[in-house]
Amino acid sequence: MRETDQRLNLLPRFARCFLDGRDPERVKHPLKEMVAQRVYGLALGYEDVNDHEQLRYDPLLAVLAGKREVGEESLAGKSTLNRLELGPKEKNRYRKISWQPEAIDELLTTIFLESYAEAPERIVLDLDATDLPLHGHQEERFFHGYYDSYCYLPLYIFSGEHLLCARLRSASEDGAAGSVGEVGRIVKQIRTKWPGARIIVRADSGFCRDELMDWCERNQVDYVLGVARNERLEKRIDKALQKAHGRFAVTGRAARTFTEFYYRTRKSWSRRRRVVAKAEWLEKGSNPRFVVTTLGPQEWHAQALYEQLYCERGEAENRIKEQLSLFAGRVSAESMKANQLRVYFAGIAYVLMTGLRRLGLQGTKMARAQATTIRLRLLKIGARIRITARKVWLSMASSYPWQALYEQAYAQLRGET
Repeated sequence: MRETDQRLNLLPRFARCFLDGRDPERVKHPLKEMVAQRVYGLALGYEDVNDHEQLRYDPLLAVLAGKREVGEESLAGKSTLNRLELGPKEKNRYRKISWQPEAIDELLTTIFLESYAEAPERIVLDLDATDLPLHGHQEERFFHGYYDSYCYLPLYIFSGEHLLCARLRSASEDGAAGSVGEVGRIVKQIRTKWPGARIIVRADSGFCRDELMDWCERNQVDYVLGVARNERLEKRIDKALQKAHGRFAVTGRAARTFTEFYYRTRKSWSRRRRVVAKAEWLEKGSNPRFVVTTLGPQEWHAQALYEQLYCERGEAENRIKEQLSLFAGRVSAESMKANQLRVYFAGIAYVLMTGLRRLGLQGTKMARAQATTIRLRLLKIGARIRITARKVWLSMASSYPWQALYEQAYAQLRGET
């Protein structure tokens, strides 16, 4: 993990997104060490700052965090880290560390841009939302009928496995709230480096809003968005549905056919747009699906656009699950701002694990392994630690079953292969 961070230069840049207002002469735990300690802790499976009351004595975590001297109570405890997460408060002399969300957002996109040696042929931005259940009286808590609970409704934006946005929102907002601003910010940063970049926005029907589509059309950004089914749309594909039903009646298996047409809603859309429809018949009955897009039929015919392009957005849901496995759901602080920082910490831990997967595990059996699997097989390993005056010695068991993979990942991270 430390080798990955050094390759990405991630945690030092993340620490620079914070402002430390403490008296430098009285600081025992530098900001960059506390930030690294918290991110490494999440990656290693320690979800609460309470865990750091014991982890502060861990010599290996102290080495990871950058401590020059490893000894008793080398790292920050739970109270110090709690003040870091909660941020500054008026008339509280102990909470003097603040953070800049704009700088963290920019860093996430910068890491994505740096992962390419040259501009890719196309960049797909996947937008998705999820629920983070609340069990207390957090700021801006709201009951969401779909999820049947009080929750937050964060917005996530990914490009492949790269995290570009993790914005915490109240569940009282529309699922697409803020998406235009976030997409605009990311597109601007991408095109600053790659002016001619081909960008496609992809999302489910929760993001099919005229505001987002209109922005994309005005800014030369393509989109592929799901459209909620309704009677008018289903009537347009009635013949295709009957055709699929006929195939199902003959074979007894699920049957589908694809069609397309131009469509405009009666009130919400400002113009006619291309809609691709999947007319499917299952054992339980009809199962139509609709997608609206700016991509033309010459480039993407109906079936390929739906099956090869649109359906790939499901991968973003797996990336969100990884956020939760790195404890993005621990939003139990009273204030919205503190909970946003916790989501950011989980996001940076995810970027670190993604970097390990991309730089260290490429070409191995674990090149696509989940963060929890990487943690179990490569990070949470039994070892004997011996501390001398000058070094911290690690002795790993010769019977460790994944040692060949471990050595290969370490060599790749150090550029030795």
